[in-house]
Amino acid sequence: MDQRGKASPVEMTPVLRSAPALRLVHHALEHAESRGWSVAVVVVDHGGEALASARMDGVGAPTLGFAADKAFTAATMRRSTRDFCARMNGADDLRAGLANRPRLITWEGGLPILHGEAIVGGIGVSGALGHEDAECAQAGLCRLGLSSGI
Repeated sequence: MDQRGKASPVEMTPVLRSAPALRLVHHALEHAESRGWSVAVVVVDHGGEALASARMDGVGAPTLGFAADKAFTAATMRRSTRDFCARMNGADDLRAGLANRPRLITWEGGLPILHGEAIVGGIGVSGALGHEDAECAQAGLCRLGLSSGI
């Protein structure tokens, strides 16, 4: 609404910037290191474009790609990759369509990033067990006072 009480034709959306994205990556990596896990982390903006990424020593390049796809899926599908996977259960038509969408992934470890009610990005972690990947992503968000909505 504008000052006159009329609906605005333009909706303003918060934007995730590169500096906090880098801090998210750092905090998620710190959490993994404290647990003895080796992971890769990627943070994307609301459209799924990479803002920051890193992989720990010894983590292969494909793992970074998995993390990127988890972050992309969480941001663009507006839900965690775990929830996205649950949505696929018993939905053969959705699973068949998913096979034609190369960046969407249902492995746990991708979380949307919320600022208030707005999805401003996604974080993906890969390299440990699925629930450990998700734990690292959530730890990064918590350290910055952000939410995944779950």
